[in-house]
Amino acid sequence: MIIVDYGAGNLTSVHNALEYLGIKSLVSSEPEEIENAEKIIFPGVGAAGAAMKNLNKSGIGTSLERAFKKRTPILGICIGCQIILEESEEDGGVKCLGLLQGRAAKFKKEPNLKIPQIGWNQVNFTKEHPIFKGIPNNSNFYFVHSFAPSACDTETIYGTTTYGSQTFPCIIGNGCNLIATQFHLEKSGDIGLEVLRNFSSL
Repeated sequence: MIIVDYGAGNLTSVHNALEYLGIKSLVSSEPEEIENAEKIIFPGVGAAGAAMKNLNKSGIGTSLERAFKKRTPILGICIGCQIILEESEEDGGVKCLGLLQGRAAKFKKEPNLKIPQIGWNQVNFTKEHPIFKGIPNNSNFYFVHSFAPSACDTETIYGTTTYGSQTFPCIIGNGCNLIATQFHLEKSGDIGLEVLRNFSSL
């Protein structure tokens, strides 16, 4: 299993979580290695503009697109859930990978609503997926973000979360090989580890 290193950070915690589970993984920034991986985890924190600049410059973006077309299992986490979409509103508008329909949009301001959302929040599963096997509906996962998936095809939405009065897709995928979570699996305790274990068993 390859953990994609494209300069977006948060790799060590994902690698450590897999190591704790006894799952072998390799952190890589080599496009060929990523394209030919058996499974791919695409994590990250930070801004969409910098992430896409690094993906385009390094050739990793093209490798991810090719792996997606080959139906390699891919798991996106946090910003990895946003830049698989067509575009992001962040940084004045950024063209993203376009693996799924939709865009990343910033939370709308509300009285007493803190942006970014930082902390635990409930996830409502709207469709079944094998990586969430054995995970109860409305389980709590850990979020850190100001932007979230928006305007997605309903067929690609596997889970939603409500923050303030705003309900947004927090799990998206293509029903085949790509699934992505806006929340941090590696920071979501035992329940997040169980999802990572399920992904490794696909």
